[in-house]
Amino acid sequence: MKIIIVDDHPVVRHGLNQTLSLESDMEVIGVANSTGAGIDLIKKEKPDLAIVDLNMPGGGGMELIREIRNCRLDVKIVILTSHASREEIKESLSLNVEGCVLKEILPEELVNAIRLVLKGRRYYDPNIMQIALTPSKKNKLDQLTNRELEVLKTLAGGLNNKAISKKLFISESTVKKHISNILDKLELEDRTQAALYSYSKGFGAEE
Repeated sequence: MKIIIVDDHPVVRHGLNQTLSLESDMEVIGVANSTGAGIDLIKKEKPDLAIVDLNMPGGGGMELIREIRNCRLDVKIVILTSHASREEIKESLSLNVEGCVLKEILPEELVNAIRLVLKGRRYYDPNIMQIALTPSKKNKLDQLTNRELEVLKTLAGGLNNKAISKKLFISESTVKKHISNILDKLELEDRTQAALYSYSKGFGAEE
């Protein structure tokens, strides 16, 4: 099976490539780091499956998926993302996206998910489906993953990205993505507002 990876994070692309290269029945035939490049690559190579990130330059993963579906290409799609909103999940279902998994998925689980999709089944991470099926919660903090909540707490302590990455043992680029997700979920404008929000919830005293 021929696979294309579309993700703007080089570490993610490399990790996926390494994981899938260990499987004798899977071959990564191309990678792209933006929406436009991904669309062009998929149209050119016509893979069996495309692994697509939602948050990318050039319109994002949903824009890529809409274009591929409009072109009626016979390509199965698995979304691999750190966060998907309720609206994105519903749209992916309406576009008949075959799979949607979180980036924290274990390599063997991802491989199994891909195999299920290629057999004609649909695979959506249970945590993602819970977002789609659960009514909106009054407590916005409930929308955050455990890791995002940890990052939010560090913001109350006034830590910068470098300090947060060292404290939580994650890369600075991962910190930036978590903060972006936090701002989106909590409907905040910037990290200053996020820090104030975090402090208002009493997190500052914990750091």
